[in-house]
Amino acid sequence: MEMTAVPARARDIATPTELSSPGPSGAFWVRGLETLCAELRCGLDGLDGLGAVDAARRLERYGPNSDAGTRAGGALQAVLRRLLEPLALILIAAGLVSVVTGDVVGGVIIVAILGLSIGLDTVQEGHATRAAEALRHTVALKAEVRRDGSFVTVPVEQVVPGDILRMRAGDIVPADALVIDGDAFTVAEAALTGEPYPVEKRAGPVTSPEPAEASNAVFRGAVVRTGKATALVVATGPATMFGAAASVLAEARASSPFQRDLHAFGLMVARLTLALVLSVLAARVVLGRPVLDSLLFAVALAVGLTPELLPMVTTVTLSRGALRLAARKVIVKRLAAIHDLGAMTVLCTDKTGTLTSAEIALGRSLDPAGREDARPSRLAAVAADLGGDRSSLDAALVDHHPNAGRAWVLAGQRAFDYGRRTGSVLAQGPEGPLLILKGAPEAVLALCTARRAGEGTEPMGPEERGAALGQVRSLAEEGLRTIAVASRPWSGPMRPPGTADEADLVFEGFCAFADPPKPTAAAAVTRLARAGVRLKILSGDDPVVVRRLASLVGLHTTTVLSGSEVAALSDAALAVQARKVDAFGRLTPDQKARIVRALQARGAIVGFLGDGINDAPGLAQADIGLSVEGATGVAQAAADMILLASDLAVVADGVEEGRRTFTNILKYIRMGASSNFGNMLSMAVASVTLPFLPMLPTQILLNNLLYDLSEVGIPFDHVAPSATARPQIWDMAAILRFAGVMGPLSSLFDLLTFGALLFLFGASAEEFRTAWFLESMATQILVIFVIRTSGRPWRDRPSAALACSSLAALAAALALPFTPAGPWFGFQAPPLPTLLGIALITLAYLAAVETVKPWAARPPHRARHRRAEP
Repeated sequence: MEMTAVPARARDIATPTELSSPGPSGAFWVRGLETLCAELRCGLDGLDGLGAVDAARRLERYGPNSDAGTRAGGALQAVLRRLLEPLALILIAAGLVSVVTGDVVGGVIIVAILGLSIGLDTVQEGHATRAAEALRHTVALKAEVRRDGSFVTVPVEQVVPGDILRMRAGDIVPADALVIDGDAFTVAEAALTGEPYPVEKRAGPVTSPEPAEASNAVFRGAVVRTGKATALVVATGPATMFGAAASVLAEARASSPFQRDLHAFGLMVARLTLALVLSVLAARVVLGRPVLDSLLFAVALAVGLTPELLPMVTTVTLSRGALRLAARKVIVKRLAAIHDLGAMTVLCTDKTGTLTSAEIALGRSLDPAGREDARPSRLAAVAADLGGDRSSLDAALVDHHPNAGRAWVLAGQRAFDYGRRTGSVLAQGPEGPLLILKGAPEAVLALCTARRAGEGTEPMGPEERGAALGQVRSLAEEGLRTIAVASRPWSGPMRPPGTADEADLVFEGFCAFADPPKPTAAAAVTRLARAGVRLKILSGDDPVVVRRLASLVGLHTTTVLSGSEVAALSDAALAVQARKVDAFGRLTPDQKARIVRALQARGAIVGFLGDGINDAPGLAQADIGLSVEGATGVAQAAADMILLASDLAVVADGVEEGRRTFTNILKYIRMGASSNFGNMLSMAVASVTLPFLPMLPTQILLNNLLYDLSEVGIPFDHVAPSATARPQIWDMAAILRFAGVMGPLSSLFDLLTFGALLFLFGASAEEFRTAWFLESMATQILVIFVIRTSGRPWRDRPSAALACSSLAALAAALALPFTPAGPWFGFQAPPLPTLLGIALITLAYLAAVETVKPWAARPPHRARHRRAEP
């Protein structure tokens, strides 16, 4: 196709001064060709293209037709970010003080554990990010633009506003542009608008400001399906609709829920540690105890209180979750996202490519009376097979009737005319020579004078046409797109049909097409609902289609908010509506992100599953962004996880995995709350009341080391189904409640141990320390078997890894005082009656923990209320 010749007077007319103002923005398609040419300083007589000098100036002024790179820091930045977490700072301080005060081994162990944890976390995320980058697809590589009066091929980055662009079937649109001329030109905009069907584009005025209704404009990232066209480039790079969506990747993202919770927990531990250490140090100094001994003891308390294995337990647990998800073909770009997926309470999802397969299928074949009849679709399949344009609708017809055209021979055809909106074939087959016409219902019905009635026909007048169009509207309300089929016997010589031959036709019926939901979608939606995750559809497609899809996948919604209705709502009003409404249609990319923010404002942990350019802002705004392998590069870059199998069932699997990892992390936290905190509190009390230290600093550090070793099996522990049934939250109030119950309970039995050792057994200072060391190790390690499950410990047994690590550490602790190495640590073997007394106290403690466990683990009323929020 060539454009009408125009005087070549506008090349190189623009000067840097004239280009000082930015190009058109907003709904450029409503402003018309003359206005746009004036704004772009190219003039109507410059439609033969820009000159090389002018194009170079514009490239310098507007920048390359590409997107700003994502902010991706290096490995050093990733390590520094983790080192600045409160928990890491506490561990570093404790390690350094331990080294300075003489405990080099203890300090090195603490720092080594922290370094290993941070290293694992950084390496895992680096591998995932590189794997995700390998999946990204290029939007376009080359483009045809008119320069100096002729079309040339240039790198897509060099396309500038004012260029004349030529596009053909199979091309990817490189920039936002206004169509100047077109021939059977259709594009697929599913990645931009969510509309699965190809959209016809043609020159002409448009008054609607909605991008989905811009029939005279094409947008960067769309794919040309049929025909060819020329267009005036209006916006490039970040100024395009694609670029606006991609720009979210250059913005710094807020901390994830897991990062916020871990930060808050670190601050809580830091405050408790500082308060306890300063109190003990001050009290001992006031009482006249040796300052150096008091300082060493206070440092040992700080190390004992600090959950130094938490970073490692967290990283190993999340890494194991990442490996399990990788086996299910999920790339985890950010380890913490596994936890966030388990905490998710609302999942927002696009429609096309996620809930649906984005593959058009024949849904119904109806006769003129609205009854199911294969004849209309069979005749349409004959026309599609013999003379179709291989559009998605034709492909669906042929797929449904793969052998329909074998018994027919093509005698002539008239290609689909986008002006008349019909196309026809003349075929010789079982019914003799037959003219078959298909196209838009309004256009086909206007050419029909009769309609099929069983084996015969009956007249068709205005009343029958009105009834047929009403049927089309009903099908549209079901989310189906309809074409009409008509025919007439052919008489005379066989030749290509003309427009005059398409008259006095017999209306055969309708073919209705759908973008059907995936077979697994409904079951996955039900599974997510049972897991406490509420699904919301955020689509750029027609609200009628969205409503139909929602009903098909099990969302019984009566209200679908459109993009225009969302735009009319204030943020407060949208927050209320977003909580109640589960389906949205005709949304712009920014509106998707705005709905996510509205849900987050109500306390929801929001996930977003999308694969298109228009999903990037929502993916970036969400607490957990999910994309798929075939998604656009922008969507993949914005996501935290990439599903190599585009299926909601994989998301449901990920939710369970996230909850499993968090449950195991919570076990470590609860152990620290029930044992570490209680034991350190007991030591603090004893240190200011006893005439000697209840445990030497080296014994405290040894206690802490053996205790930590006992917990290395936690990441591999089993998790009961009840623990993954609801969204998981890291609630500080619940953790404090658990510590507030279990810590004093542990201290109570410690004080009972102190009394028994002093007044019942008359233990010396060395025997006292040894006996309490044994009691402390036994209670700390064995209690994990009680608090690891909400059920009875003998019914919900631990994994072999946890049982082995715990019992091995306990055996080492119990044997050490009776070995030649015992005196090195200040141990003296207690007599048998003392050991029996400690065993009885330990059993009583475990029984008490099992008794109060349900009450201690019950979340506060506020937390229970928050879990009820959608």
